Amino acid sequence: MAPPAIAVTGMGCISAAGATLAAYEQTVAGTPPGCAPVPKWLFDTAFTFPVFMARKDPLSPRARQILAANGLGLTEDTVHRTVLLALEAAVQALDQAGLQPEGIRDKRVGFSLGTTVGCGFNAESYYAAWRQGKRPDLAPVLAYYHANISATVQALLGLQGPVAVVTNACASGTDAIGLAKGWLETDRCDLVLAGGADGMSRITCNGFSSLLLADAQPCRPYDVSRKGLNLGEGAGILCLEKEQGARRRNAPLCGYVRGYGAGSDAYHPTAPHPQGVGMVIAINKALATAAKTIQDISFINGHGTGTAANDLAETTALATVFGRQQVPLISTKPLTGHTLGAAGGLEAVFTLAALRQGRVKGSVRCLDIDPALPYKPLPEHAEAELTGPYGISQSLAFGGGNGCLILEAVHE
Repeated sequence: MAPPAIAVTGMGCISAAGATLAAYEQTVAGTPPGCAPVPKWLFDTAFTFPVFMARKDPLSPRARQILAANGLGLTEDTVHRTVLLALEAAVQALDQAGLQPEGIRDKRVGFSLGTTVGCGFNAESYYAAWRQGKRPDLAPVLAYYHANISATVQALLGLQGPVAVVTNACASGTDAIGLAKGWLETDRCDLVLAGGADGMSRITCNGFSSLLLADAQPCRPYDVSRKGLNLGEGAGILCLEKEQGARRRNAPLCGYVRGYGAGSDAYHPTAPHPQGVGMVIAINKALATAAKTIQDISFINGHGTGTAANDLAETTALATVFGRQQVPLISTKPLTGHTLGAAGGLEAVFTLAALRQGRVKGSVRCLDIDPALPYKPLPEHAEAELTGPYGISQSLAFGGGNGCLILEAVHE
């Protein structure tokens, strides 16, 4: 028997490009957000590479109300920023799906969220003080106990069901959605909140800067002048349900997760395989599980970090799979920065949004396409009408992990 179709009934997102999906869409149509050095209110760093920050207070009134009423003693001061970002995106996704936490407490609600470091490095000041022989307050350590973003957001919403945090570097959010698809297909839950979240971390910022992967200017993926990436932060979450159940409650349908594939380069601790072999595997697996061919795909939301090695490996993989068929390819990271574990979740939301609108603009600041790229992206000045409802959202990760989603939009 064929597995059930997995419907997307809600989408939530917060990033530098906007605190909601509607705000993101206005950003796409207007002026790209700026990036700047890490603000002093977050942490100090000697590096001055610019980053893309979500707003200082990420919670909407509704999310703040839920946090205040959680009954667990958790507050904005005792949970980490990554949790707050994930909570905000989850509340948005539930709201669009027409669901309130109070109304689904009898359901099996899974949480499958990707992150890289999540909240793991945010107690850094405590450990530094402890090593200096001081007796620092235990609050950062106690907050660390609530650093599991899936379990904590689930508890804040008062829901029950399977919980997983996926940490596969920059493919985490994509893989978390793939995992959620499997949960629903095997009837492990009734609905799933799936995607990714990552707040800005000093260790992460310093690490990418030390690896010489950060650009001192706003990033420009696929452009011949690109110098690297800019880090970002945010969260992107989909509300997933089996189609039959969604239709039974007359839920709004944004689209479907039709296929998922993963593949490993097994090549290098950080650099992608030059031929993008793992990405080729992931795309082909996703197409197979979706029962689609390359002729069905009308749009590719690429990983597009702006690093020389990533952009070349990714476009080499796409050239291998698609050959001469030039499906529009863009990167949304010039609007959000590289949000690491959140990237796959945010970009799945953005992919469905573009597919629903039926058109896509080229990559911001991609003005002079690198001639060495074997698959050509859509440059900034261009716009493409999409020929169908199916698109790809793909991620390439440190360690050689690659993930790919085939998404279908239900048009507005």
